[in-house]
Parts: sequence; C-alpha cells; structure tokens
Amino acid sequence: MQVTTYGLDLAKRVMQLHWVDMETGEIHRKQMKRRALLEFFANRQPGIVAMEACGSAHYWGRELRKLGHEVRLVAAQFVRPFVKTNKNDAADAAAIWETVQRPDMRFVAVKSEEQQFVLSLHRIREQLIKVRTMQVNQIRGLLYEFGADLPQGRQKGLKEVPDALADLEEFLSPMFLDTVRQQLKRLEQMDKDIADIEKCLALWKKDQEAVKRLMAIPSVGLLTATGNIATVGDMKSFCYMTLDQIF
Repeated sequence: MQVTTYGLDLAKRVMQLHWVDMETGEIHRKQMKRRALLEFFANRQPGIVAMEACGSAHYWGRELRKLGHEVRLVAAQFVRPFVKTNKNDAADAAAIWETVQRPDMRFVAVKSEEQQFVLSLHRIREQLIKVRTMQVNQIRGLLYEFGADLPQGRQKGLKEVPDALADLEEFLSPMFLDTVRQQLKRLEQMDKDIADIEKCLALWKKDQEAVKRLMAIPSVGLLTATGNIATVGDMKSFCYMTLDQIF
C-alpha cells in the first residue's frame, strides 16, 4: 500500500500543508493553526511528513513520530531549487513535497530532546563568550582614550584594569569609574555563568560513552566532543552530513 507524503511548511502560528491523494491524484493544500496540526495528523493514516530542518522542526518531528508518521527533515538548500513561483508558504510546502520525492535526497536526523538541550547549552555559552569579548574590548578601548595601554589577552588585560583605574582616578569622573567597575563585576558573573555551563556539559559527558570515546582522540576536548555528539547523534551518519544539514 502506498503511503501519503506531506510537505509541511512550518511557521510560528499558521502551518501550510501540501499533499497528493494517492488514489485520485488530486492536489491538496491546507492551512492550519499551530494548535490544530497534531490533531490533523492524529486522524490521518501513517504517512511521510517532510519538513525543512529549521526552527522547531525537531520538536514537530518527535511529536509526529509519536503519532506513527515517518518524518524526513530536509536542509533548506535542497528545497530552494524546487520553489516554482514567488516564495510563499504554499509554494514552500509544495517545494518540500517535491524535494522529498528525490531518490538520492539526503535527510537530517531528528534530534532528541537531550541533544537539543546540550546544543542549547553550547549556544548560550557561545553568546556569553561573544558578549564577554565585546565587553572586554570596550573597556580596553575606553581606557585607551585616557592613556591606559592594557596588555593583550583577556585575562592579562583585565588583571591590569584595577591598577589603571587607580592611576586615572584623579583625572576621571567618579561616575565613569563606578560604571567601569560595574562592568568588571558583570564580566565576573559572565565568567561564572560560562563555568557553570561547562560543568553541566561535564556532568552530561559521564553518561555518554560516545563522548568519552571522542575525547580519547588527541586534541579533542569536552566542548568539541559534546557538541559533535549532540549535533550528529549517531556518529555513523556523520560522514554523510554537510555543515548546512547539521546546523
């Protein structure tokens, strides 16, 4: 028995579906609100649901699998060539449906909640590091305007800031000095937040044999190993995946 293939274009509020009736060949297009999506698929025979590997796709993939459907996530770069008209939700859903029909198409594995949790920690950490770097560079630049030349390197530079402020105290506004000191306290809190995230990753590693095996490779540390395992899941599929598919 042939199963029905659905092209599903995800959105925050209104979803767009595209499928073809296997018996009559009739093309169906349907819009539905987010809350109605699972109810619709719960009342359909198990089929193939194709989606772009975009925001919330892994969540919907897990939920649709619970209902007995097969889920196929496609990288957006593979869908784009099949958009036949001006880009809109209906055209995107049809393009997703068209893409998944290709016999040589490669698919993105649906991530588990645990994988997404670990990747979320990595993303939060990356953002904290980015903000911390921006904050350090700003302090360095502001003090340079008043003659303070801090050494290169985050830790070395920050270590010299209190002495630089003390040297400039008689020349600078107390409000400015207090503001810089507040930024230093904020940097200390960011350091703590980053360290806490790394502790969480270290705790997760203890139950992950695949992470331990990766870390046994020279030059592979905690962040690289946990990031790779959370991203790929089954390492057997790693060599078949591109960076666009992974992220």
